[in-house]
Amino acid sequence: MVRDGPWMADRRLFLANGFEVVDTAPPDYQLLARRFNAGGATPAFKKDWTRKLSRYKRGLTIIRSSQCPHIAKFAADIAETAKNEYHIAPTVIELKSFSDAQQAPTPYAVFALIHNGQLLADHQISRTRFRNIMNKLPR
Repeated sequence: MVRDGPWMADRRLFLANGFEVVDTAPPDYQLLARRFNAGGATPAFKKDWTRKLSRYKRGLTIIRSSQCPHIAKFAADIAETAKNEYHIAPTVIELKSFSDAQQAPTPYAVFALIHNGQLLADHQISRTRFRNIMNKLPR
C-alpha cells in the first residue's frame, strides 16, 4: 500500500519492480500487487469506509495498533493532551488482529483519530498537530 501522504513508501519503487495498482481508497491510497500468476486473485481493500467510521459518532476515539513504537507514543501523547488540555477522555481502541484492522475506518488501519464521527487523521500525528486540529474545530 502506498499513498501521497506521509508515513508511506513511494510508489515509484514498486512500479519500477513490476507492481501495478490493483485498487484505490480515499483520500489517495493505492494498493499495489505484483502478479506471479495471471489467473490469481486480485487483492482489494475492504471498502465501506463510511459505515466503519459511523461507529465512532461520539467523543474522541484513537484507533491504534502495536505496529510501530511511534504509533504508541503518538497515541499516548494525544490521549494525554486531550485529557489535560481539552478535558476530553478519549476512547483508545487497540487493533490486535488482522480482522480488527480490516474493520478500521481507514485503509492505513494502524492509526486513526476520530472526533464525533469526523475523521481527523488517518495516520499517526504529533501532539502539536493534534492541538492544531483541535483548535480549528468548532466549539
